[in-house]
Amino acid sequence: MFCPFCGNQETKVVDSRLAGDGYQTRRRRECIKCTERFTTFESAELLLPKLIKRDKSREPFDESKLRSGILTATEKRPISIETIEEVISRVIRQVQKLGEREIQSRALGDIVMKELREIDEIAFVRYASVYRRFQDIEEFEKEIETLRDTPTEADAKSQISIFPDEDEET
Repeated sequence: MFCPFCGNQETKVVDSRLAGDGYQTRRRRECIKCTERFTTFESAELLLPKLIKRDKSREPFDESKLRSGILTATEKRPISIETIEEVISRVIRQVQKLGEREIQSRALGDIVMKELREIDEIAFVRYASVYRRFQDIEEFEKEIETLRDTPTEADAKSQISIFPDEDEET
């Protein structure tokens, strides 16, 4: 690893820790020559599928486009950059777990919307408005009503059901 300060090739690892939900390793390094310290991140390089767009064209998965869309949706919301990075990591892992060489961009959008809904409803509606191409206020109202009527996973987990599960026999 080259030192970003002096360009020396010899550096030593001072500290290593897990980062990014355990899917990355954060390393503190020190240059042997100039003694400056810097941080690197190491993660497994996995191939992501190509996206099939609405017009049936195909393009490679672009993490920067995903990040840009999520940052736009969460702009001026009380959401930390760490939370946003975790959302991006979860979306990428879900796409990788599909094990497909190609996926519809619509499927990616659904995954992103599900993640955004769990962290911030305003960010969810912002993303949905672009993703679903809302044309008028009625479409916004319909989405907001759906949001009101459907509890999030966090809401569902925090509530105790008054009905026994079908799987349980009493």
